[in-house]
Amino acid sequence: MPKITPNLPPGFDDLPVDEQIDYVQSLWERIAASPERVPVPEWHQRILKERLEAYKAHPTAGRSWEEARTDIEKKLRRR
Repeated sequence: MPKITPNLPPGFDDLPVDEQIDYVQSLWERIAASPERVPVPEWHQRILKERLEAYKAHPTAGRSWEEARTDIEKKLRRR
């Protein structure tokens, strides 16, 4: 499906970037208020299925979120 560039509201380009971001955020919040209407791409579903199958085949192969987060935070502190 080709991406359609929407027509921006009049004056959008004249807003400071922080106000443009606020505007876009408000649009997203409006969309996200009805999550059942947000389509999930087929490739997302495929990846989730693959990862769930990998987990079921080897449930102890991964790490907990807490372990992964601790490692990430350590790496970021060393920067």
